[in-house]
Amino acid sequence: MYYAFATVFVVSLVTIWLIRKYADVFALIDVPNERSIHHTLTPRGAGIAFYVSVMLVLSFFFFDVLLTYIWTYLAIFFIFLMGIWDDVKDSSPKMKFVIIIMSTILLSLDGIIIEELGTFFFIDISLYLFALPFTIFVVSGFTNALNLIDGLDGLAASISVVILSAFFYIGYSHHDVFMMILSGSFIATLCAFLLYNWHPASIFMGDSGSLLLGFIISVLGIKALAYIPAVSILYLGAIPILDTLVVMIRRKRAGRSFFSADACHMHHLFKEYFKENTQKTVFFLVAIQCMYSLFALQLNKEMDQGFLLIVFVLNIYFLYVFFEKMIAKQKRDC
Repeated sequence: MYYAFATVFVVSLVTIWLIRKYADVFALIDVPNERSIHHTLTPRGAGIAFYVSVMLVLSFFFFDVLLTYIWTYLAIFFIFLMGIWDDVKDSSPKMKFVIIIMSTILLSLDGIIIEELGTFFFIDISLYLFALPFTIFVVSGFTNALNLIDGLDGLAASISVVILSAFFYIGYSHHDVFMMILSGSFIATLCAFLLYNWHPASIFMGDSGSLLLGFIISVLGIKALAYIPAVSILYLGAIPILDTLVVMIRRKRAGRSFFSADACHMHHLFKEYFKENTQKTVFFLVAIQCMYSLFALQLNKEMDQGFLLIVFVLNIYFLYVFFEKMIAKQKRDC
């Protein structure tokens, strides 16, 4: 298995280099705007290398597992295509949502669906007819949440490595080969990518990378529900989830669209707090994600999750208040 991960790393290094070299030929160039952290034309689309490297190597080493989860890998393929289209042409939110719905339905054909949430305040919650709609809500929410934190060199990749490492540990602990190879392969390709993407980045992952990663983490999160309590998924993906929820609440209270863009995400706020030091900002947010993930891994599958949900909601409230004060101090228009 670890030979496969090493192979993914090497193939990714070469593939990302090729994409960076020929990015202008395929219109894979990121043009900075008023919200961009960078100020020069930069190649994007490294997500293409993520998919190609992982799927090529898994097809060679673990073809039997791919056949077992054929609908899941087809769903991943559709998300990948959507990401490429977004990098080249900029797809609409409606188109993204339709593709995510279709892909989530494909996941359900492999049994990757949220059918129950566990026990909350002594009540067992099963979703029954709401299982598929709730799964679509969760997958679309997190897929876009990871896309939203892709705003600093190395941030989305580093946060993803932490989250994927937690899922690899869960898979390893419960002898789940599917979870191990999927999480381990993407950890390997992200480690290769970080050699190019660490500040100052020479290439970005693009939507082909961030949407793909968000979907992969969603798949692993649903699969992990067989071994861990549902609320622990909120902690395992804490930074993308908390950032998205706080931003959405702020936009709703301001009477703006959920899909409107701004420079008021937590990485923007902390980057100014750390005097525009990108590396310090990324290290800080990764450390926070590590703490949340380590906490989540201590939780027991059979425990009552009511109190844990309250604690997470309190996290949202306190972060919202804290960030509002940071926004006021930094005099941002949010």
